[in-house]
Amino acid sequence: MTSLQSETLRILVTICASSALYCFVVGQLTRNYSQMDKLWSILPIAYVWVIAAKSGMKTTLVIYALIVTAWGIRLTINFARKGAYSIRFWEGREDYRWSIVHSSPIFRSNLAWAMFNLFFISIYQNALVLAICLPAWAAMHSSTAVSAVQIAGAIAAVLFLTLETVADEYQWKYHTRKAELLREGVKLEDLPYPYSLGFNVTGPWSRMRHPNYLGEQGIWLSLYFFAMGARLHWTIAGPVLLILLFIGSSKLGESISAKKYPRYNDYIRQVRKYIPTGKFKA
Repeated sequence: MTSLQSETLRILVTICASSALYCFVVGQLTRNYSQMDKLWSILPIAYVWVIAAKSGMKTTLVIYALIVTAWGIRLTINFARKGAYSIRFWEGREDYRWSIVHSSPIFRSNLAWAMFNLFFISIYQNALVLAICLPAWAAMHSSTAVSAVQIAGAIAAVLFLTLETVADEYQWKYHTRKAELLREGVKLEDLPYPYSLGFNVTGPWSRMRHPNYLGEQGIWLSLYFFAMGARLHWTIAGPVLLILLFIGSSKLGESISAKKYPRYNDYIRQVRKYIPTGKFKA
């Protein structure tokens, strides 16, 4: 580690620790545990631009920062239109999954939930968001020459970002229209197809169950290769841990959907999670 990397890392860790403290304290006080959800798309932008600036605006790191900024803007807009943000930043709609997790018997006591909020929601998720950006930090000390692997990583990152953007737009349009029909008093089972299913099977969602998750994991893994090339470095742990997080998140989301929607198990049987080999047939 160079002295410049050491100095940069101290700045990044300070931001991360401050964010973790904020998320825990505000989450406990407001009972809105989506504080980190609101920062998830914002903190990486801050991290990568700190890294780029401390590197003297190294070209590869500026490109890295621009891709992450585009990713962050997309995710922030997508989260904001769901009502997650408020002028009072600590308010806004909480992710529905936290209340479901909170209702689990293991979190019956306030202390157990507070510890979960502290160690998983606040500390672990903040550390993970920093970790996925550390390949850029590691690249501060790398050669200025750009390899074919790095070019491929940058192209793949843009493609995964495009997939996320398209998938989220299809998801937004589907659920917006479904909500409009339900507000008109039509029962879910009486809605026209595909809204009668309750879950989205339009666009890329007809070919894979989690195109947005695929894009999210793919972009950070691709950015690792853009930063580090073919070199194996310990900072690959960040993207790997993100993939592990999405394994749990996808299982939770699918278990909720399977309980809500009768046809969701058919969807699971017909359509793979990430590989677009099948198409849902009603």
